[in-house]
Amino acid sequence: MTDNRAHSGGEIGPEERLAMNRTGSFDWDLDAGAIDVDEAGLLVFGLAPDTFDSRPASLLHRLDAEERTRLETVIRNALISGRSSYAAHFHMSLEDGSAQWTHVQARILRDGDGRAHRIVGIVRDATSEVTHSEFVMELEKRRQRQTDMVERTTQALSRAVTVDDVTAALTGPGGLARLGADGLALGLVENGSLNIIALSGDSLEVLDDLRVRRLERGMPMADTVLSGRPLFSSEFPSLVAEYPELAPYAGQLTFRSAAYLPLVAQARTLGGMALFYRSPTDFTADERNLSLGLAAIVAQSLQRAALFDEERELATGLQATMLPRRIPVIQGGEIAVRYHSAWSGRQVGGDWYDAIPLPKGRVGVVVGDVQGHDTHAAAIMGQLRIALRAYAGEGHAPSTVLARASRFLAELDTERFATCTYAQVDLGTGTVRAVRAGHLGPLIRHTDGRVGRPKLRGGLPLGVASVFEDEEFPETRLDLVPGETLVMCTDGLVEEPGADIEIGIAALADAVSSGPPGAEALADHLSERFWERWGAGDDVALLVLRRSPDPGTPRAPRIHQYIHQADPQGLSEARAVVRRALRDWGMREYADDAELITGEMLGNVLLHTEGGAVLTLEVLPEPVRRVRLSVQDRSSAWPRRRTPGEAATSGRGLLLMDALALRWGVEPRGEGKAVWCEIGPPVRQGG
Repeated sequence: MTDNRAHSGGEIGPEERLAMNRTGSFDWDLDAGAIDVDEAGLLVFGLAPDTFDSRPASLLHRLDAEERTRLETVIRNALISGRSSYAAHFHMSLEDGSAQWTHVQARILRDGDGRAHRIVGIVRDATSEVTHSEFVMELEKRRQRQTDMVERTTQALSRAVTVDDVTAALTGPGGLARLGADGLALGLVENGSLNIIALSGDSLEVLDDLRVRRLERGMPMADTVLSGRPLFSSEFPSLVAEYPELAPYAGQLTFRSAAYLPLVAQARTLGGMALFYRSPTDFTADERNLSLGLAAIVAQSLQRAALFDEERELATGLQATMLPRRIPVIQGGEIAVRYHSAWSGRQVGGDWYDAIPLPKGRVGVVVGDVQGHDTHAAAIMGQLRIALRAYAGEGHAPSTVLARASRFLAELDTERFATCTYAQVDLGTGTVRAVRAGHLGPLIRHTDGRVGRPKLRGGLPLGVASVFEDEEFPETRLDLVPGETLVMCTDGLVEEPGADIEIGIAALADAVSSGPPGAEALADHLSERFWERWGAGDDVALLVLRRSPDPGTPRAPRIHQYIHQADPQGLSEARAVVRRALRDWGMREYADDAELITGEMLGNVLLHTEGGAVLTLEVLPEPVRRVRLSVQDRSSAWPRRRTPGEAATSGRGLLLMDALALRWGVEPRGEGKAVWCEIGPPVRQGG
């Protein structure tokens, strides 16, 4: 046979063309105007792979004007009408002067708006079927069956993003039916081994021992991968005779015939696919061509998915290096963090968290989000996180830390902005100084399980604030009593597509309230509930900080409770907590006096100071068992003794404590004070 390609500009000669398999596949990118055709498909058009320029027009140059117009009309009508597929026969003249009927079956892929962006399908030489009238009706039946199989398989694989998605589409519900098979095995070549990544069908579990093997001859799929040629076996006994290593498994398999197909994309063998059938199959030329066409579609899907997985692994690896490697162990509390990447899209986002040791035993905690979902956002996030960490570590006030971080971001060569919430926490005193830059505020879970949403006055997002010369980030002071928990997150945890974010925040508050007390356990609880609920369509950063509880001892129990100034129920709840605790501690006889003094002390704080108050109730066991009440606030003004008139409605608080308490006093506490009193039996003086 002469090599006609040397005389025809790279085209295939008639003898070679007739001797080769004449079914191929194609993938047409309508947006780019380029079409990817495998080698078998190019042979159908009489073209050599090394000369094809990926232009659709180059495939049709052998069609006369009338035939080309007819084919283009079929495609155009399918695109305009909104249909999901089309099929057509067309007539073309070959270089040797002979005529060929060619058949194309294709699936149109559309986006959410119905716009077509890709066409995938198979093309084959249909001359023999079309030119013989006795095959016309059978041809139509086969065409419909093949179209259905191609349509269903292509549709299922069009949604596959990762390699796992591809295997799920092939082995999940309806997968085998789409392929017209009773069983399937899918193998990929990796590091010199052939790894079986999917088995589907009755009895195929007996092949689990063969999932990972060196890629060497001796088994049918390995031979198919190494040779690049399909293997069709109409009877299993003959297959076992050719491959004795199958003998131990043959008796347990319920199949009678099989097709082993190489998975080749862009001249690279990715692996192999085996289709199994319960009944003997002759594998006609048409059935073989269809099997090869389906294998080509699977191969192209696997190639795209493998590329996605590689890029995803690279991107998530980059992001992992930008996040803190370890969270510091803190005195007086515990911190738990969680990070979850979005499941869709090749790129990663700019969400981050950090915990920063600060001078004087304090800790800085931050969560934030850089605009965008790409590697540039991740890179900006890494730089911003390090800069903010440095500013915080220098001991600056929270407002200064965010102002400097905003200026840093504005001076980078980027148009991105970032949102974040940053808090300085003193776990010794429970003081929290928080600032917010266009981000969600924190939640606080109180010791009784209630969850509050502190109102943090916010500033503009980082970067934007500096551009508009408005670097004001007002600080909000919060109090974290022993046993309370601070929860901070990015919006990916609470945003649900198509729903108000307030719904997500309310759901998060409910989950925080019902979750376990420990920081690590609560972080796991929230992660499991919300990443599964929302589908993890966005990146999520979560930080949970819990101040260690201070329950006292069995002989000297202690409770703490924060009463927010804006909570009208807080005072009555605090009085109920005091009565319940004294009852549980066996000191019911002091409950009335303690409840009365509690109401007076807290009412005075909430009425005459700004901010909330921290109530501490404890038992002093020595020298006699008694109750101690303490109310801490942020005001430095000490209470003054007054002489109220008969009609006065205030001014009797100190008189009340004089009458009911054994003793009372005032102590300075940080920026504020604590008013305390003791209730119980008189203490006998020694001597």
